[in-house]
Amino acid sequence: MQSKCEDSLVSRSCNTPDTSSESIPRSGSHRLAEELLDKAGLRLDGRAPWDMRLNRPGVPERALSEGSLGLGEAYMDGDWDAEQLDEFFARLLRSGLADGVNPMAMLFHAARVKLLNLQNRKRAWQVGEQHYDLGSDFYASMLDPRMAYTCGYWREADNLAEAQDAKLDLICRKLRLEPGMRVLDIGCGWGSFMSYAAQHYGVECVGVTISRDQAEWARQRYAGLPLEFRLQDYRDVDEPFDHIVSIGMFEHVGRKNHRVYMETAARCLKDDGLFLLHTIGKNRRHSTTDRWIDKYIFPNGDLPSIGQIGDAVDGLFVVEDLHNFGADYDKTLMAWYDNFEAAWPRFAGQMGERFRRMWRYYLLSCAGAFRARDIQLWQWVLSKKGVVGGYQRVS
Repeated sequence: MQSKCEDSLVSRSCNTPDTSSESIPRSGSHRLAEELLDKAGLRLDGRAPWDMRLNRPGVPERALSEGSLGLGEAYMDGDWDAEQLDEFFARLLRSGLADGVNPMAMLFHAARVKLLNLQNRKRAWQVGEQHYDLGSDFYASMLDPRMAYTCGYWREADNLAEAQDAKLDLICRKLRLEPGMRVLDIGCGWGSFMSYAAQHYGVECVGVTISRDQAEWARQRYAGLPLEFRLQDYRDVDEPFDHIVSIGMFEHVGRKNHRVYMETAARCLKDDGLFLLHTIGKNRRHSTTDRWIDKYIFPNGDLPSIGQIGDAVDGLFVVEDLHNFGADYDKTLMAWYDNFEAAWPRFAGQMGERFRRMWRYYLLSCAGAFRARDIQLWQWVLSKKGVVGGYQRVS
């Protein structure tokens, strides 16, 4: 689906302020930013579609002093643009330049994440209220017909709907679902997996979510299927299931709760069952959440590393399979972006231009991060005692 900008992917950012960059004075911060960006193959006010164009002064100062938070807020304010914002971030992150900007601000943020449990029972509901409760109509305009808000599987898919159905079928096959089984979905969203599994594999599902909008929408949409949607914290689930799945929820659990999360899954999984964990992940254990993403998109989010997940499952699960298809998230996010831009006229009056720039920045910066392989998408298949004879990989 094409955006309102132009047919080409080159014009990923429209409605740019008309302020001429030629009138913007060159400060010391401006010259330093030029030197840094040059190392990533980027230019200030260059001609390439991924170059940064300054609309107002002060952007280099904000970016250098506040890091990702200052850069993102300056974009939301209309102070700068890039025609291909996704590629701007892909090049920036691939170069590693962003790691060293404003270390003091990052140290404070890292200390906050390390010392506080930002995903305790009270705070865990904040992301549902701020992000997922924006309205089902809004998300329906951006997502596929099943409302899957996680990475699609594009190996043989030609469009977003096919990629999401392929992902859901892949999960069902990895779990070896059979009719009559009872499956727990931790962080069920709008019920995309549960509906697909019930319709195509004949299973019963229980899903837990912290979003009231999601739970109400799913109950109405799938009233005729053997599905139960609960507004419930995952830590309160305590009953047996044949299999467990969690798709795009572990990113909200937080490192201080990883072990409790895995203990909950182990408690609820039957001895011969499988647990599939689908999660975004980071490359380094000690890195922290992007400050802009934490403030505006996913409050209290915390991407896990392979080592952190390994620590959490230690002694509880056997890792049967680990599958990385993070590059597919780039395609998924770009498809969401095109849908968002096409649908924006319906929401412009309600949400306003600053929200549009915020959401564009979110989708395209994340697409660039996956393109740069700065973050990953993993599917883990876990068993409690090991699959007899070994687990055969499904692809």
